[in-house]
Amino acid sequence: MTYAALAFQLTARSIDGCAGRAAARAQMLGHIADVGTQLTAARIFIEQFGGAPVRLVVLPEYLLTSFPGRIGIADFADKAALEVDGPEYTALGAVAAAQRVFLAGNAYEVDAHFPGLYFQTSFVIAPSGAVVLRYRRLNSMFAPTPHDVWTKYLDIYGIDGVFPVARTEIGNLAAIASEEIVYPEIARAHALRGAEVFVHSSSEIGSPLPTHKALARRARAFENLAYVVSANTAGIAGTTMPLASADGNSAVIDWKGAMLAEANPGETFTAFADIDLHALRAARRKPGMTNYLARQRTELFAAAYAGATHQRADSLATVAPDRDHFRRVHDATIDRLSREGLI
Repeated sequence: MTYAALAFQLTARSIDGCAGRAAARAQMLGHIADVGTQLTAARIFIEQFGGAPVRLVVLPEYLLTSFPGRIGIADFADKAALEVDGPEYTALGAVAAAQRVFLAGNAYEVDAHFPGLYFQTSFVIAPSGAVVLRYRRLNSMFAPTPHDVWTKYLDIYGIDGVFPVARTEIGNLAAIASEEIVYPEIARAHALRGAEVFVHSSSEIGSPLPTHKALARRARAFENLAYVVSANTAGIAGTTMPLASADGNSAVIDWKGAMLAEANPGETFTAFADIDLHALRAARRKPGMTNYLARQRTELFAAAYAGATHQRADSLATVAPDRDHFRRVHDATIDRLSREGLI
């Protein structure tokens, strides 16, 4: 099966200037409507001039809200975080259905099991309009993650809910959130569960030089024999930060680590390329030196990982978080590892 995947490079719109929850929600719904209009034009152009039908579209990180900044965690959750069955997901589902695509993206989301918190969530919505994958970011510097409430989160969702893989007619899809692309374990955990295409929503510095994330995207692709469809923001509007600080270099990368398409700065649909599932699956089933996934000896590393305690779980199990909580945990981890002679 061959189809086109689009890393749709669009401008994130901050809700910082919105006067309250109602204004923020109205702005988000308006933005979703604009995305639908832009996607209609992009898909027609790609299919007329590129050939393969567009079946997968990846949107950038926190497209509807931008990052939280210094607003309190509970306040941001109330103002800007999506509800699992909220109107924003309904509107995104309508876009996916109208365009007949799998629509992947990233947003902040509340969970009734964890009041007062939000999680950064990467999602995939099927052409039916239903959410078929919901992945919560596991490694974040300044925001709550499932690992910060790990015991309770595992009890509720299990390990398959931590590393979900959606088995669809366009392949086995898994999500990697933003900076997590530089952590090989996250991609590998999904690949070990069958992931073939990584959807990567990001908001990052674009550069003609090879950034850490740019290098990591290619490494995650070839070491797991998987496609990476990575959508960056085309800047962030509505903040005091210069607009183009996080702009450019959205990309589609094949399972060999080869760049199939890459975007220049600005809002654009030019980062699109064909996904050839038959070729990928044939490569995974072919014996050889470059079949890195099948040659992986995971048992070798189980004990080393089991015994390692760098940043510990459940940091939010008994405390109400403030923005500085995460920095304190990070500083304490570095201090402990230094005293133990591990760094």
